[in-house]
Amino acid sequence: MSQGVCKVVVLISGSGSNLQALLDASAEAGASFSVCTVISNKPEAFGLIRAAEAGVPTSVVNHRNFSSRESFDQALIAEIDQQQPDLVVLAGFMRILTPEFVRHYRGRLLNIHPSLLPKYQGLHTHQRALEAGDNKHGVTVHFVTEELDGGPAIVQAIVPIKEGDTPESLAKRVQVQEHVIYPMAVTWFAQKRLKMLEDRTQLDGELLPSCGAQVSN
Repeated sequence: MSQGVCKVVVLISGSGSNLQALLDASAEAGASFSVCTVISNKPEAFGLIRAAEAGVPTSVVNHRNFSSRESFDQALIAEIDQQQPDLVVLAGFMRILTPEFVRHYRGRLLNIHPSLLPKYQGLHTHQRALEAGDNKHGVTVHFVTEELDGGPAIVQAIVPIKEGDTPESLAKRVQVQEHVIYPMAVTWFAQKRLKMLEDRTQLDGELLPSCGAQVSN
């Protein structure tokens, strides 16, 4: 990692609510990381406006302009690497990344997923948790590996499921916790407390359990 404040590139596709949480955290006095640029694969993404309002540079690598996933990811790598970041953070980036991309940033690529992984990889996680009759749900920050939503967990926030919950009501409560634990995980990395060792996560020199650190609500 470079000396001083950790440089973070954030990739988005949409509204950027987790991006906003990261921007807010990076603006706090004594923050250990800064968002050096925000890149979207969609030029209409509202998160680009959030970044601009925070004074953070933005760019667009439109996936529609590429004939293959591989050529898009090559262009995205080139755009990211211009910034020489210490960490790349996926914040609602709705693209399945190629193995080459993931390997290029191995150990410094984070994602957030709205379930208690390894449960409910993929989409529609809130609906699936309700349909399964679960009594708890949540969100996981994890390192990205070549397995979709399968990298080592860093931290999970547990959200109780309430009687009468809908996917929408559950999603709102989960999102509140997303905005807490994502800046937390990025800060751990920036402070050099967090690293990926093969298929495990190490925090403060100790290997974490497969679920990562857990925060209950």
